[in-house]
Amino acid sequence: MTGNIDLLARAREGQIAAVARLLSIVENEEPEAAEIVRATHPDTGHATVVGITGPPGAGKSSLVSTLTAAFRARYPRVAVVAVDPSSPFTGGAILGDRIRMRERFLDEGVFIRSMANRGNSGGLARTTKRVVNLLDALGFDIILVETVGVGQEEIEVVRVVETVCLLTIPGMGDDIQAIKSGIMEIADVLVVNKADRPGADRAVKDFAQMMTLGTPRLDWKIPIVKTSATEGTGIDDLVAAIESHGKWARASGDARRRSLDAMRKEVETLLRERILRELAERVTDDHLDRAAARVADREVDPYAAVEELLA
Repeated sequence: MTGNIDLLARAREGQIAAVARLLSIVENEEPEAAEIVRATHPDTGHATVVGITGPPGAGKSSLVSTLTAAFRARYPRVAVVAVDPSSPFTGGAILGDRIRMRERFLDEGVFIRSMANRGNSGGLARTTKRVVNLLDALGFDIILVETVGVGQEEIEVVRVVETVCLLTIPGMGDDIQAIKSGIMEIADVLVVNKADRPGADRAVKDFAQMMTLGTPRLDWKIPIVKTSATEGTGIDDLVAAIESHGKWARASGDARRRSLDAMRKEVETLLRERILRELAERVTDDHLDRAAARVADREVDPYAAVEELLA
């Protein structure tokens, strides 16, 4: 652990290479990951964490780049965690948002991390929460999490961030159909991006009408913000909406509720992983083969075979 203590110290000093190495250990679940999480967990809970989600083509990466610049003008350190689809060959991130955000590289106050979702459903990688917590512990003020554009089931982001910004754009056809169901229910801020296109006002009206049909979330009225990442319009309004939701969430207890839900999910995930590892150590392939043969020979049923293996 001595080497990791030195690595952690250098990361806390702001050395980019050390930050990147620590993130790789946690993301790849290397043997040292647990010790790093233990050492940094007490320092978490200070950063503002914002999720940017929505259907493919909504302009998430462009908006994240522009939003990063806006937050950077207000805060010393901003981090971006961009989750991309996995390559079917290497398992790495296919698109690499760092390429699309190359104009932010020269800013020492901005750190960008691309993560492969590794086939995980929900728009995020399985270890995204751990990566975000580590960046939080290392002193980043704002952390932007951009999800994979996978559609209406992309709801895991709500367990990772404090504020969820849901993007759409005018002219997608049936705008409401594109983001219906689960993903609509987790939105804290609705963003009509590429608002310089025709139909932006109509999209805003459609969303406003749609929200009157649902059950309001306590006393938070979801704002609808028009933005254009390419022209830089509406960005200040979006930042204000995000900051307003953050203040409400902390005051109302919604942030605490979301944090508890996220931690329960994280503990449950780690518990499952631990149980599976211990079972894998005790139940060998020979055990499974013998159990399968007994089931095939009708000596026992599958449920009884599992009970025997667990015993």
